[in-house]
Amino acid sequence: MESYDGKIKGKSFLITGGSGFLGSWLSERIEALGGTVTILDNLSSGSRDNSKHLKAKFIQADVCETKTLPGKLDYIIHAASIASPDYYQKKPIETIWANTKGLHNMLEIAKQKKVKGFLFTSTSEVYGNPPDKFVPTPETYYGNVNSYGPRSCYDEGKRCGEAYCYTFFQAFGTPVRLARIFNTYGPRLRAKEGSSYGRVIPRFVNQARANEDITVFGNGKQTRSFCYVDDQVDGLLRLLLLDGLDGQVVNIGNDDEKTIIELAKTIKNAVSSSSEVAFGPLPKDDPIRRCPDLRKAKKLLGFKPRIKLKEGLKETIGWMT
Repeated sequence: MESYDGKIKGKSFLITGGSGFLGSWLSERIEALGGTVTILDNLSSGSRDNSKHLKAKFIQADVCETKTLPGKLDYIIHAASIASPDYYQKKPIETIWANTKGLHNMLEIAKQKKVKGFLFTSTSEVYGNPPDKFVPTPETYYGNVNSYGPRSCYDEGKRCGEAYCYTFFQAFGTPVRLARIFNTYGPRLRAKEGSSYGRVIPRFVNQARANEDITVFGNGKQTRSFCYVDDQVDGLLRLLLLDGLDGQVVNIGNDDEKTIIELAKTIKNAVSSSSEVAFGPLPKDDPIRRCPDLRKAKKLLGFKPRIKLKEGLKETIGWMT
C-alpha cells in the first residue's frame, strides 16, 4: 500500500481544534514528517498545554467566526468540536455550530485556497444505536439516531456536517474525505470535562488509582471499541493524503469490541487497585454497541490498528501518573 509520509514534507496544513486531544497528535505527526502546521482553536475544550511544544502557528479564534485566512494552504483538517457527552450537553449550540457553521466556513476557505485535500473528522455517533445485525457497523448503514434528545447536538451536528461535505464535493469538487472516528484514547485525553464514555478511560484510571468506586453506567454489558491515538492518527492521515479518495467516507478505529465492565476490570488490574465497580443509570440514547467494520479502511487505506488495548492503556496510564 502507498505511503503518505512523502506527501507531507513542505506542505502546509490547517488543523482546526489543533490544541485538542486528537488535533494536537495530528499536528505533532505532521510536523515530525516535515509539514508546516497552523492551529486554529478557541480553546473551548482544547488546551494550549497540548500544542505549545510544537512549532505550529497558533491562532486563537472561533471557526464559526473565521471566514478568511492569509497565505497558502495545501490541506485542511476540521477537527474542532466538543466531543465529551457531558460537556457538549452543557454547550449544545457551540457543538452544533462547530460542526455546521464552522465547518461551512472551513469548506469555503478550502474552495478559496483550492486545497489538495479536506478531512472532516466525523464520528461513529452518526450511527446512533444500530441493531446487532449492523455491528460491526459498515459505512453503508444510515443510522438510528434520535434527532430530538440530549445527544442530538453532537450526533446530528456531525450528520449535518457530512451533508455539507457531500454538497461541496458534488457542487464544487472540493476534495473532501470523511472519517467516522470510533472511541480513541491515549496521552492528553483528559477526564475532567465529563464522565460519559467519550472519556471513560481516563475517568476509570483516575478512579482506580484513587481506589474509589469505578462508576459504570447501566449493567456494563454495553460495548465500545477503543483505538489508541497513534493508530487513529495513522488512519486519518492515510485517508487525507492517499490518492483517489475524494468523496470517500471511511470508518477509522479498532474493531476489538469490549464491554464496559471488561474495560473497568482491565484498568483495575493494570493499576493494582482495590476499587469496586459501582453501577448507575444508563444515560438517555447511550449506544448499546459500538464497533467498526474496518473492511473499507483496510481495502482503501491499508489501515489496520496495531496497538492492543493493554499496550495502549500502559502508555496512557504512564502519562497520567
